[in-house]
Amino acid sequence: MPSPVTLVHLGTLHAKKALARLETRLSAFEQLDHPSLRARAKKVFGKALSPSEVVAAILADVRRSGDKALFDYSRRIDGTNLTARTLRVTLAERRAAFKRTPAPVRRAFALAAERIADFQKRLLPPDIALKPASGGPTGVKTGLAWSPLRRVGLYVPGGTAAYPSTVLMTAIPAMVAGVRELALVTPCGKNGAVNSSILCACEILKLDEIYKLGGAQAIGALAYGTQSIRAVDKIAGPGNLFVMLAKRAVFGRVDIDGLFGPSEVLIIADSSANPRYVAADLLAQAEHDGLASCVLLTDNRPLAEAVSLELKKQLSDLPRKDVAAAALRDWGLIVVTRSLDQAVDLANRLAPEHLELMTRNRHKLVPLIHAAGAVFIGAHATEPLGDYIAGPSHTLPTGGTARAFSGLSVYTFLRRTSLIEADEKGLASLAASISVLAEAEGLEGHRRAVAMRGTRPLESRTS
Repeated sequence: MPSPVTLVHLGTLHAKKALARLETRLSAFEQLDHPSLRARAKKVFGKALSPSEVVAAILADVRRSGDKALFDYSRRIDGTNLTARTLRVTLAERRAAFKRTPAPVRRAFALAAERIADFQKRLLPPDIALKPASGGPTGVKTGLAWSPLRRVGLYVPGGTAAYPSTVLMTAIPAMVAGVRELALVTPCGKNGAVNSSILCACEILKLDEIYKLGGAQAIGALAYGTQSIRAVDKIAGPGNLFVMLAKRAVFGRVDIDGLFGPSEVLIIADSSANPRYVAADLLAQAEHDGLASCVLLTDNRPLAEAVSLELKKQLSDLPRKDVAAAALRDWGLIVVTRSLDQAVDLANRLAPEHLELMTRNRHKLVPLIHAAGAVFIGAHATEPLGDYIAGPSHTLPTGGTARAFSGLSVYTFLRRTSLIEADEKGLASLAASISVLAEAEGLEGHRRAVAMRGTRPLESRTS
């Protein structure tokens, strides 16, 4: 049986091509326009539209027709018969789902929620009090105030797989930030029921505005508002191709957390690493979907070969082995580097969503990592720990976007307001410089607004 993953030695042409493909890897919302997607679109729209064209059509209809479009597309695409009466999840449905969920699962949700909230509370930034600049006039003070967004929409996938952990990982940072209104959308089955685990997580957090809605139509409802769903200020949460395209299309009307594509893991390991652990973590990522990226960078050839063998062994009885095998075949790579320093350089170039360090000197490597969504330090810091219960949100940048973007947190749901205060003497001390700058830009109105405050009106001087 051939190895399920490509094993290369750095410096070979094959290695360079494989790395270049990973480095320029585009998120799913950019790279997918498969004939099967166009064929599916033809059944709904009567013509073979691209995914972008499908999303544009759905968003335009939702903006124009509101609820009518939501119910129409939910029926045509998902086979669900929704109405204004059944669109929103009821308290009875949430409580019933909570009771159906086994007690160990409820306890695990509660523990995860506690840990996530604790971590997010530690991130809350303080306001910056008004004070003068160092060495500047005491009459001009600056500061900064943080405030939560008013209303946020959360998207939680619930189609072929349900992710109740995403409820916790998106809603809790928003709640800690102080967001007062959270509107959660998640797909329901053809029977009109939402996954029980998702509703259980919602009930634990006491989320009460939940809609049985998925796809681009759900994003349109959150962005534009309909008769049943009020528009939000920001949309957060992962989703499929059509959800990501829709988020990109409505950006500007509302804010979004980011455009996150297929999941990724990159492991840097040396001879001290356990090949069984390394292979298991690569497979844990590969089983997400066939587009998941799974990369090992190591300076130790025997480890590389041992991991390759372990992948074959562990893949054989994995329930989602077909999905994992596709990911390993298309996006899996084991690279033997000349040194760990070179591995770190490559990792920074690839900017993975998840970066694991399984090396003796792992703590020395951490400060050298400049581009990763999250760093997992040590053999026991397996990536699923971060997916479920460690504390930081698992919604992280992918497709190389970690070079500039960060993962979801309380900061995602806060906005900054600059504070500027000045008295007469403070403004006067800076007036000459302001006038010079205003004249340089040709803005006479700016200069006059400052200059007129240099001479107080007669009424002020005589009062």
